Amino acid sequence: QVQLVESGGGLVQTGGSLRLSCAASGRTGVNYVMGWFRQAPGNEREFVSAVTKGGGNTIYSDSVKGRFTISRGSAKNTVYLQMNSLEPEDTAVYYCAADSEYSGDLYYGYAYWGQGTQVTVSS
Repeated sequence: QVQLVESGGGLVQTGGSLRLSCAASGRTGVNYVMGWFRQAPGNEREFVSAVTKGGGNTIYSDSVKGRFTISRGSAKNTVYLQMNSLEPEDTAVYYCAADSEYSGDLYYGYAYWGQGTQVTVSS
């Protein structure tokens, strides 16, 4: 089993920045594809970004492209999401996800999920 723990959420004003972190524990002998999703109240879970096992390839949703940056940490199976130019529409619970196979933006392709961290952007 793999456990994912997110941190770094909080309250920020429009235009501000936050950096989310996610660390995996448990069965971490292999590298995982890692991604971020978010869910606002009343909305479905939405893809944000993902990074391949080696960190060489990243993808983003159109809504965050150019503002958010995903990166892998030096420790195995850690991932960061640098969020700049935040907007009220970015307010959501952000979830870290991981899987041994690449699924891109498909939430059902990720086997492991964190508990989520709240991001609130005030106008």
